[in-house]
Amino acid sequence: MQIAEGTVVAIDYVLKDDDGKLLDQSQPDQPLIYLHGHKNIIPGLESALLGRTEGESLEVRVTPVDGYGEANPELEQVVPRDRFQGVESLEIGMQFQAGTDQGPVTVRIVKVDDDDVTVDGNHPLAGKHLNFDVTVQNIRTASEDEIAQGHIHQSGGCCGNGGSDGSCCTDEN
Repeated sequence: MQIAEGTVVAIDYVLKDDDGKLLDQSQPDQPLIYLHGHKNIIPGLESALLGRTEGESLEVRVTPVDGYGEANPELEQVVPRDRFQGVESLEIGMQFQAGTDQGPVTVRIVKVDDDDVTVDGNHPLAGKHLNFDVTVQNIRTASEDEIAQGHIHQSGGCCGNGGSDGSCCTDEN
């Protein structure tokens, strides 16, 4: 069977940046499982997997446009340090939820000064080329419910990892 829209795909992957730094990877015997053609993974990787078969391995370089987008400088903002009341120590990399007109947004601290904190609302991988080493482990036809809901179902009704970490699908997945 080939990967096509409406198939459930299990892949092992390693993700590195252009410097060869490991950014993410699937865990042994825990492949990433997703519904192909329903925007459950970044577009560049999904496109590269189309038509692939079980056991096939490939290297995929995804541009920022087909990954997490270009970094938007307007999503970086300097805010007064006193906005972080109740937080004793502010460090680069810390993440917080910020309220916006469009709803809550995750921001991370990128700079800390005496009186100001610079936060960035871009995805941490925005603006970066992504280099994947992927092996297709399994492909199956999705159920009608999975296609209608746009995500996979596994034992226990949870997505991806079968809920082994206690997390299950929400309307956001």
